[in-house]
Amino acid sequence: MTEFAKNTKPFEIGIYSFVELTADPITGAMLSPTERMSNLLETIELADQVGLDVFALGEHHRPDFISSSPVTILAAAAARTKSIRLSTAVTVLSSDDPVRVFQNFSTLDLISKGRAEIMAGRGSFIESFPLFGYDLKDYGELFSEKLELLLKLGKSTIVTWSGKHRPALFEQGIYPRPHQDKIPVWIAVGGTPESVIRAGTLGLPLAIAIIGGMPEQFAPLVALYRESAEQAGHDSSKLDVSINSHGFIEDDSMQAADDYFPSFQMMMNKIGRERGWSGITRQQFENSRALRGSDFVGNPDEVIEKILFQHKIFNHQRFLIQLGIGTIPHAKMMRAIELLGTKVAPVVKKEIQSRVLAA
Repeated sequence: MTEFAKNTKPFEIGIYSFVELTADPITGAMLSPTERMSNLLETIELADQVGLDVFALGEHHRPDFISSSPVTILAAAAARTKSIRLSTAVTVLSSDDPVRVFQNFSTLDLISKGRAEIMAGRGSFIESFPLFGYDLKDYGELFSEKLELLLKLGKSTIVTWSGKHRPALFEQGIYPRPHQDKIPVWIAVGGTPESVIRAGTLGLPLAIAIIGGMPEQFAPLVALYRESAEQAGHDSSKLDVSINSHGFIEDDSMQAADDYFPSFQMMMNKIGRERGWSGITRQQFENSRALRGSDFVGNPDEVIEKILFQHKIFNHQRFLIQLGIGTIPHAKMMRAIELLGTKVAPVVKKEIQSRVLAA
């Protein structure tokens, strides 16, 4: 296998959320959308205060999520935070207009003074396609064409461009321009080799969602990404990889599992019924939170061990965790963020920095 130079960028740890609006699996109680949004902004503010590096929001157009306009939420968060980078996870670029995406993120970048990021993907749900008048048969072609335009908008203020799925631009000025020289654009993938090759060929950072199976099964994709980058003339040591996974943290490992599993099972089984998956059992969940499983559910020491274990596999530069799937009591969510920022992140960053220096 090809050897790649080490990426010496400091390791980053953050959180992503889909902003679920679901009933408590035990009591059946349900927050109002207003209260759920208020709680979310408090979690982002706390993540900033405890020194986490990134907070990312998904885009969904379903009744069980309230983040259909993540950039709006991130703009509100920008006014309440100082340092944390603000991203999507993901922007469903295939069913959006790249010009509006660029303008919205440029505006967010101005509000946050240079903390905006775009995580672009094709999306794990399809509701946005009929909602905005797109045909699913164009799924892949839409993403490729719109990504091309988005990247061009980041490079030039005056743009001339033509494609199949959007009206052409002829010497059009695109405003406002961002605070940063260039807003980072990540490519988010779920395991498709073609998507990995695209990210590497374009020289864009890669975010891999690992939400099932054994993480080492994804190692060939990371190698393929770096090989594709090198073949396209990019220095792969300067390209970042993020691993994005599910999890939850409490002081006690079994309490974390007990608090996390009911809402996780309810949400995953609901999605599973829509897609023809079988339901998840408690034993399957326990396997997934073991060292070689995909879920980061446990106490801080267990989460630290698992991040460092996966770092030996991927040599990645960022780890994002979706804390909770479905409804988790707000106080427990706030404690999980506190533990991630004050107990997990400092140990992980110190160890990975020592690995980089020793390499």
